[in-house]
Amino acid sequence: MTEQVTIIGAGIVGVCCALSLQERGVPVRLIDRGEPGQETSFGNAGVVSPWSVIPQAVPGIWKRLPQMLLDPKSALSVRLAFWPKMIPWGMRFLGNSGEKTVREVSDAMEILCRPSIDLYRRHLQGTGHEDLITDSYYVHAFRHPEQANLNGLDYLIRQEKGGDLERIDGEELRRLEPALTGAFKAAIVIKGQARATSPGRMGAVLADKARMQGAEIIRTEVTKLIRAEDGGWTLTTPQETLHAQRVVLAAGVWSADLLKPLGLPVPLVAERGYHVEFPTPSAELNNSVMDVDAKVVASSMQGGLRVAGTAEFADIDASIDPHKEKVLTDQAKSMIPDLDTDQARFWMGRRPSFPDSLPAIGSIDGKDGLYAAFGHSHYGLMMAPKTGELIADLVSGRSPNVNLDPFLLARF
Repeated sequence: MTEQVTIIGAGIVGVCCALSLQERGVPVRLIDRGEPGQETSFGNAGVVSPWSVIPQAVPGIWKRLPQMLLDPKSALSVRLAFWPKMIPWGMRFLGNSGEKTVREVSDAMEILCRPSIDLYRRHLQGTGHEDLITDSYYVHAFRHPEQANLNGLDYLIRQEKGGDLERIDGEELRRLEPALTGAFKAAIVIKGQARATSPGRMGAVLADKARMQGAEIIRTEVTKLIRAEDGGWTLTTPQETLHAQRVVLAAGVWSADLLKPLGLPVPLVAERGYHVEFPTPSAELNNSVMDVDAKVVASSMQGGLRVAGTAEFADIDASIDPHKEKVLTDQAKSMIPDLDTDQARFWMGRRPSFPDSLPAIGSIDGKDGLYAAFGHSHYGLMMAPKTGELIADLVSGRSPNVNLDPFLLARF
């Protein structure tokens, strides 16, 4: 019988790793301090995009950063206490913003994002919740029509890779999305997309599927990971000590703390994202819509209309910034004037971000039996199912048939 694999972290990445391992006949154990899919995976904008292949660092971003950091309504903020960590990370981030690097990173992102819709549909098959993924466009809405330029590098790369993009004017945008403000004068519509109608529910449903297929799910926190005498791994938890021959580390931003005692410092930071969800919105969107100026994304979901965005760099356990709720609510109203913002639900989560926008996936050098599957930044929902496939191939001894060098932890 194949030996059980232990996955630390039951977010969407960990759950997808579990399902893909099960498909290859490998039994799995998932460990998480919370309920599956209810941490960082819960709170995103729900975009499932084969064409989210543009990294965060792009040419010219250094010119825009000072203005963004000084604007209290900006999507970007850095807590004062975090600046000593932010500066070296930020320098690495800016070092990845040249066009040549952007194109190389984009090629790697494509490997993970392109099959996302098909893989999610396969995982959801038979759950009775297939409607958690629905076809959608991704609408990038502009207040300044001259900025809606299909020849911009980010849109050019998508088109070169086969993306179906269309520029439309304000009138056509209103036909597509009647609830949007008339202040949007143009849009670029990215087709061939999908969206999750409840990311948190999807994580729970897929975890239930894994459980029904025999996965052991333990709710506890792994506080320490050390090499065992038999060559396997010892996992310390508040309740007990667990043992595993093979471990997949999919604990998001918390993965870094487990690697440090192993002599593996990694440039992983908590890029905190916020959302506001309006349960009785009295307005609806047909697709996922990004307000390009505000850098927030609005999407109608099972729980209401959600507006998500912001990148707040801070320590993992720093307090929530209550000011963000008003900022996001005001941005939501500026996008959708008839939006009912009563009974809003406010949320914060921690994206695990590396400076090159790529995750760490694969075997960890010198640590036999330990595999990385973390650091998916803004793209976790898109990248999770293919990450699961790659990890399952590696663990089960199959060749993934893709170049994993861009994702190796050793690149740092």
